[in-house]
Amino acid sequence: MTRSTEWAVEAHGLVKVFGDNRAVDGVDLTVRAGTVYGVLGPNGAGKTTTISMLATLLRPDGGDAFVFGHDIRTEQQVVRQLLGVTAQFASVDETLSANENLMIFARLLGLSGREAKAKTAELLEEFGLTDAAKRPLKKFSGGMRRRLDLAASLIAQPPLIFLDEPTTGLDPRTRAQMWDTIRRLVATGSTVLLTTQYLDEADQLADRIAVIDRGRVVAEGTADELKASVGESSLQLRLADSSDIEDARRAIAAVLGVEAVVSPEGSRLTAPMREADAVTDLFVTFREAGIHLQEMSVQKPTLDEVFLTLTGHGVEDEETADQESAETGQDAASEGATTSEGIRA
Repeated sequence: MTRSTEWAVEAHGLVKVFGDNRAVDGVDLTVRAGTVYGVLGPNGAGKTTTISMLATLLRPDGGDAFVFGHDIRTEQQVVRQLLGVTAQFASVDETLSANENLMIFARLLGLSGREAKAKTAELLEEFGLTDAAKRPLKKFSGGMRRRLDLAASLIAQPPLIFLDEPTTGLDPRTRAQMWDTIRRLVATGSTVLLTTQYLDEADQLADRIAVIDRGRVVAEGTADELKASVGESSLQLRLADSSDIEDARRAIAAVLGVEAVVSPEGSRLTAPMREADAVTDLFVTFREAGIHLQEMSVQKPTLDEVFLTLTGHGVEDEETADQESAETGQDAASEGATTSEGIRA
């Protein structure tokens, strides 16, 4: 059966069960080729298990999925040649140098000695690791290890790259560097499926985002669509003179048709912003009434607000699914011994 190559990933009703835990419970995903697709969710939501099934490291208990039209159940070797995977935990050897790690992976993937040396040098340069190429990995920072792990997954130049929480625990500067690298990958023709706990990361990188919780996709769309679906932006105003608070509240009610909340210190007002165009009218009303602003800002829904609305809990409130992580790791390890070509267990 020939399937459209428009989609890098098509997943329909994926299910994975560990004992009594339904880690993935009917996940549907469609990832357009040449894009970044974000899978957003708290710890234990089923993100890693979903990635592991798509990467052929775990066998689904239900549903089906295709990578560039190839069935993950019946065409595993073909699928693996199309993938590069960077998991949450580095698969590099800490007793070896960055240069030695990349050389080993390159040789295992069938490159000649000369090709492996050239590819290693290219990737070390791309990820800013040339100066540390001969340093043992145990002396690397967390960000450097993550960059090396991503570099290793790109040796075979796969058209599809799975990045499982690639920036968790990294400092802001290193996160920004990783974001730039991901953008370059897509610009050169790759498709990226990215799992993350950070809405800002998905917002920065992803063309579309699926929010997954307790093994199910609870929302899907662009970052702006997701934010709009869970709540309005809020208008935050700090007055130059706190004695104008009541007049400002009345003006907000009259012009915007909403009730403003006064901050505890009595100088800041917060009001739902349902119509952005009406804010201009509000400022005109303030000026005519002699109400002066010291500060104005618009606050979009935060990550916790998104999750509280969509899932009933914040990101940090979800109990980490240790059973899922442990069992995923066990199954991946047992099946990972058979992986080859563009994928590393």
